[in-house]
Amino acid sequence: MASGAESWTVRHLSQANPAGQGQDNVPALLRRLADTLEAIGPIEVQDVVFHNEVTADGDWWSATVYFHDRQI
Repeated sequence: MASGAESWTVRHLSQANPAGQGQDNVPALLRRLADTLEAIGPIEVQDVVFHNEVTADGDWWSATVYFHDRQI
């Protein structure tokens, strides 16, 4: 690694709607995800990836957030 280069650990978390009725509710997933991220504390989000799986009950949404601790 070059002298003076910064590095950090990127963490991640994934959340999905519960299977069954409401599994296609994207606003509910986003609210749940926002609550989880706020509970973690100060972070810097690097990326958010949404996943869609088609099941017998219809679309099932989940999301993965990649983040690192905010440098204060």
